[in-house]
Amino acid sequence: MLSIIKEFPSHANGRRSRFLYANIASSFIIKGWSAIVLLMMVPLTLDCLGTYQNGVWLTISSMLVWIDQMDIGLGNGLRNQIATYMAHQELQKARIIVSSTMVMLLFIAFPILLILLAVVWSMDVYLFLNVSYEAIPELRIALLSAVTLVCMTFVLKSIGNIYMGLQLPAISNLLIAIGQTIALIGTWILFSLDNATFFNVVIVNTAAPLLTYLLAYPITFYKFFPWLRPSMKLVNLQSALELGDLSIKFFWIQIAAIVQFMTANILISNFFTPEMVTPYQIAYRYLSLVMVAFTVICMPFWNATTDAFERGDIDWIQRSDQRMNYIILIIAATLIFMIAISPWVYEKWIGDSCDVPFMMTCMMAIYIFLLILSMRYSYFLNGIGALRLQLYMTIMTVVFIPASWAVSYYTHDIIWFMAVMSLCVTPSIVVNMIQFHKILKGTAKGLWRK
Repeated sequence: MLSIIKEFPSHANGRRSRFLYANIASSFIIKGWSAIVLLMMVPLTLDCLGTYQNGVWLTISSMLVWIDQMDIGLGNGLRNQIATYMAHQELQKARIIVSSTMVMLLFIAFPILLILLAVVWSMDVYLFLNVSYEAIPELRIALLSAVTLVCMTFVLKSIGNIYMGLQLPAISNLLIAIGQTIALIGTWILFSLDNATFFNVVIVNTAAPLLTYLLAYPITFYKFFPWLRPSMKLVNLQSALELGDLSIKFFWIQIAAIVQFMTANILISNFFTPEMVTPYQIAYRYLSLVMVAFTVICMPFWNATTDAFERGDIDWIQRSDQRMNYIILIIAATLIFMIAISPWVYEKWIGDSCDVPFMMTCMMAIYIFLLILSMRYSYFLNGIGALRLQLYMTIMTVVFIPASWAVSYYTHDIIWFMAVMSLCVTPSIVVNMIQFHKILKGTAKGLWRK
């Protein structure tokens, strides 16, 4: 692995493509295992917690994603900056930015932890989540523990961004898959010992990623990449702050995505019932397998695009764009096939533990396909730092919550709620597509270039 990375600064067109395809092939294997783990986790947690408590846990886990995104975009800014430094063979600058960013993340994580602990301790979490105290009496202590563990993971998860900046997203995917596997094994042990309480399941699932990154730190910085090892002597907060404009743009885009999509579990729990979160998430887990596959293909293009753009290799980006068109057609056909066989899949997968309406599956497929269309362009735009228009399109976040409340209030139908989710994605797809083609043709001016 180290010998491959040493070749990175000299990536030519063909070598960049071979490097990218090797990562895609490796990521497919890793993500395939990760998908299997997530699919196995669904019936296991249903058996452990039941539909009601499982719905609450899924809602909490979606809330914890907020903490992951509180890095003000430093993680994504770091991966772009590392790719840029590597393209110009500036290895010392890469180490400085890694050291400085990790310290900045530490400064962010500690106050976030204190604030969240105070909020969870003082607020009525049962009212906020629409949960009965009798059903989950340990809800508050579970939330406090989960927040603590996730905040501890906050700094170390930047290791994954470093691998992506080095054009090694397969390794980043591997770390995530290991964490998910540890969580699955831990949950199974709890179930086998008849000790799968709500609190214990939450602890196992939030501690698993922390354990993974704690193990990854010495392997990454002492075995494979000592030339990137963080050092307090190299900390230069000004270097991290230089990521400012790019990082803040990434941050607001991430926050908008969370508000518009990740809060769906919370909104469903409040607009309908916590039980309704479970079939929604089952449909999402099933159909998002296609999005996982697409992400495996797309993710390496992000920093490969950064490398190509920095070297002025627009021809490579254009050829990659043509390949994406064929992939999108395959994605559409796959989703149609998955809808057709969904009743059989649900029966074999979860049995009669939960009923997933057919229309929910159809709407989820539409939503997933629209997300993929948006990602199909945004990954390339992210790679070249063209984020301004994506930032402006986050205005749809302001529309999403009131619109979803209105349709839920007047229709009392989750299908209409999901339709609003899909509609809110569409404008971003159009803008991303136009901007991408303008940049490739060299006609992008003003906002279209930023």
